[in-house]
Parts: sequence; structure tokens; C-alpha cells
Amino acid sequence: METFDNDDALWAAKAAILQGAGDARAAFTCLAPRVSRDQAPPMLLVRAGLAALEFDSATALMLAQRALHALPDNAAARTVLVAAQLGVGDARDALPHCETLLANAPDDQYLIALQTTAWRLLGDERYAKVCDYKNLVVPVQLQVPPPWTDMASLLADLSVSLNRLHNPDGHPLLFQSLRRGTETTQDLTRDADPAIQALFRSFAAPIRDYLKIIGQGADPLRRRNRGTWRFNGSWSVRLRSMGHHANHVHPRGWISSACYVELPDIMNDARREDGVLTFGQPSIITTPTLDAEYVVRPEVGMLVLFPSYFWHGTVPFSSDQARLTVAFDAVPDR
Repeated sequence: METFDNDDALWAAKAAILQGAGDARAAFTCLAPRVSRDQAPPMLLVRAGLAALEFDSATALMLAQRALHALPDNAAARTVLVAAQLGVGDARDALPHCETLLANAPDDQYLIALQTTAWRLLGDERYAKVCDYKNLVVPVQLQVPPPWTDMASLLADLSVSLNRLHNPDGHPLLFQSLRRGTETTQDLTRDADPAIQALFRSFAAPIRDYLKIIGQGADPLRRRNRGTWRFNGSWSVRLRSMGHHANHVHPRGWISSACYVELPDIMNDARREDGVLTFGQPSIITTPTLDAEYVVRPEVGMLVLFPSYFWHGTVPFSSDQARLTVAFDAVPDR
């Protein structure tokens, strides 16, 4: 930056790294002087708007409007505009922009989440149909795959195999929902470990059953259901004390998941919400504020399946024991 102080692309890269590391205010601060220029590049306005979304919706809205004025067909600028409109309480004006975006990217789960959030803010009856948590969030206890004869033995072997993949000294990944923990970076479906392969084999029957449960229809989940599927990314997360997942969606998914391998003993106390899985609270600022609407209490050996456009996160827990999970996204198999 000292050598190329006027390079907007470098400033944008710095801001992206700062925001990805969890400091949106610093990301915005480093761009503020540059986006104050009348002729600031539109994509620099978008980058600054993305940072501002986390703490100042009105500023994000202004930046998105400037970017969209310069680039009327730019999807990134329009997406920031929608999120900012929800932040300032203008859900009604956000809906036409959602429709424009979804016309070009109908399977983008983040765009679907923005649209359903607008519906919720407006009290639109479509929200309850598309975000039917009671029927679309499905927890199941996994069946033991051969050659294991009981789930406790499989989970014990899985714990050894998965913990081996988690680097306790690893740096946090950029732009991830997890806080105070580690996440594997390789696709677990490609891992040759027998216990990991057995676990993924055990997912097949619950996914097939889930597709039968949801059926077919015109909504964003059911219209893609042709009875076939494939994995589209898989990973493991190991959270330590006070660890949690910030609320998020899986933009390139269809059906998402959480499978519980190790849970701290404190989560056995039904009077506490430590470590529970929550649904419905957006990651973006909204006016009014929206809280979680549905909760699943995890159990060891449980797999939870749900639409990838559902906002979901976890509650922090306090324990010396880890919370070890496996997750994947599934998409229709062409």
C-alpha cells in the first residue's frame, strides 16, 4: 500500500481481508476517503457498502445507490441495496429488487434469504410457507453403517479421525461463520478414512427420506426436487468454549446439514440453550430487529437437514469440552 497508495484494487483487497477477518468497521474506514470522491469506482462503492452493512445500513444504502446509478445492471450493487433497504426498514421497496436478482439467479440461496426476510418484515403470508421450520427442519438419528455394530463405536472412531484434521494452532479462515474454533478445508467426501466414508454413506438414506418429505412444488426448495442429489462440499467444525456460528446461509447449496459427533456435557441440560442450533435470525441488520424463530437441541449421532436459504446459527457455550460436527451441502444431481 505504501508503494501503490492510489491503487483502488489494493485498497479493496485490504478492506475485504479486514472484513473477512471480522473487522467491518476497519474495512470501511480504510475505504471511506476513497469512496468520498465523486468519481469513485462503482465496485469500490460496493466493497465499502458491504462493510457498512454490518453497522450502518443508511450509509450502505447510499453507497449502493451510487454504485447502481453508475452500473444499473450490476447484481452485486443491487444485492447490497436490498440488504441495506431491509436494514433501514424499507422492505417493500426491496422486494422488486429481489425479484430482479432472482430472475437471473433463481437458485442463489442468499438472494432467497433476502426475499424471505422482506416477506417476514412485511407480514407476507408467503414467508410462513417458504420458511416452515417445523416441517422443513428435520432431525434424525443416524443408523449405524457396517462394519460398525453400534453408533458409540463409530462416533469414537470418527472423533479420532476428525480431530486429527483440525489444527489447534491454525489461523481462523476468512469469511466463515464460526467463531472460536477450527474448520477443515478439504472436502470430507474425498477423505479415504473408513470412519468418515462410513459416516457419509449413512447420510444417503436420510437425504432420500427428506426429499420424499418435502415433495415437489413451485417454491425455491421443492421446485428443484427430482429425487436425485449429490454432495456439494463437506467439512468439519470443532468449536471450543464460547465458540459459536454467526447466523448465515449457504448461498450455493440446496439442502444443508449439521451432524453431531461430540457435544459438551453442558448441552445435556435442557434448561440451558448452550450450543443449540437456531433458525430465522438474519445475519444482516433489519428494522425492526428479527429474532430466531426455531431451535433444535443437538444430540450426539443426530443429523439435521434443512433448506440452505434458512438463516441459521448456534448459541455460544461454555465448557472445556469441544463441540465437534460434520456438515455438508447437497444439490440436485443433474
